[in-house]
Amino acid sequence: MKGERPTLGAVLRDLRSRFGWTLKEMSAKSGIPVSTLSKVEHDRLTLTYDKLQQLSQRLNIRMSDLFAEADGDTEPQFTARRSIGRIEQAFRINTPNYDYYFLSTELRRKRMIPIITRIRAKTLAEFGELVRHQGEEIIYVIQGRIEVHSEFYDPVTLEEGESIYIDSTMGHAYIAAEGCDEAVVLGVCSSADEGLIDSLMNLHGEAVL
Repeated sequence: MKGERPTLGAVLRDLRSRFGWTLKEMSAKSGIPVSTLSKVEHDRLTLTYDKLQQLSQRLNIRMSDLFAEADGDTEPQFTARRSIGRIEQAFRINTPNYDYYFLSTELRRKRMIPIITRIRAKTLAEFGELVRHQGEEIIYVIQGRIEVHSEFYDPVTLEEGESIYIDSTMGHAYIAAEGCDEAVVLGVCSSADEGLIDSLMNLHGEAVL
């Protein structure tokens, strides 16, 4: 069956995902405002020829790539890709509450975002507002004890070896449980939204390389 022609928004999303750029990074490279790129990606706006030319020149791609048609016949794709996660190679982000270590960042368009998190906040007052983002997540306690607060449930305490699976759009917070100075957990976030990792990194704070 012949594939449908992708929209300009779909082409830009795919291009940004392949290079691992945030909207802000693509804006800086192309000279096109973030708000404009966002509207294009969501098919609420198109670009003039001059802007398309600017985009292709600044990003060093062919104009024809912006109007690529989908392949006529689609075959199952087997990527056979893999990634070894090592903490020293993780992309690290520090916040007042957590230290995040994003694993397997060399893989683009992942369906899951694996994160090792060191939890330091000890009270909900110290943590601040509950966080929320697209998708679902599972948290597994590697070390220490945590207290899980969520928008629609009473707090629950998890020990080492225990886990919780939640809807991430529900407000939530993880804090070190009473008597525990620090806890370490493995979190895996998943969403149909290809911009999940951008949302998580923007939500969580400043990167430390």
